[in-house]
Amino acid sequence: MLRSLFSPSRDEIWAQIAYDLGAEYRDGGFWERNYISYLHGEWEIILDTYTQRRGKSSVTYTRMRAPFVNRDSLYFKIYRAGFFSNMGKYFGMQDIKVGDEYFDKDFVIKGNDQLQIARLLAGDDIKAMIERHPKIHFEIRDDEGIFTKKYPEGVDELYFQCVGVLKDETRIKDLFDLFAYTLERLVDIDSAYAHDPNGRFV
Repeated sequence: MLRSLFSPSRDEIWAQIAYDLGAEYRDGGFWERNYISYLHGEWEIILDTYTQRRGKSSVTYTRMRAPFVNRDSLYFKIYRAGFFSNMGKYFGMQDIKVGDEYFDKDFVIKGNDQLQIARLLAGDDIKAMIERHPKIHFEIRDDEGIFTKKYPEGVDELYFQCVGVLKDETRIKDLFDLFAYTLERLVDIDSAYAHDPNGRFV
């Protein structure tokens, strides 16, 4: 009866999502993070949360990460216009337009290779996946290692982050789709290799 009065917990929702996707949900107990590990081809896509202290308060974030071998050191940041307006400026990234009037109006794109990013975002599929998220911070960033795993030089990570604990089942599944599709597109445009960060080729 008590259970019916409350919405499902993050753990219950994430465990169900993992089951639906054929992924693995790992319960880290009291001391470790709980996370979903999803294998797409040779890539491992990880969804977890972390908490960052700010003075006397703290903020919890949900993030998704996927290490990959970055063939040409491509970097980008994509976020909705009006959010994080100063992001990327101190990285020396340029503002990029991809030639889609509505997408260019709604999103800020910063990166270090306009041609490759325009190729990555060519076609409607990947842009539609990005547009489904009301707030999005999507980028390629330097690999920070996932948990205790260390990756070789040349490995970076596809990265998503949002404030709070994400429990929207549809949105989380959409994120896994976005990551899987983006990794495949990075291979298509020769910005990534189709093997895992530890060097096992497909």
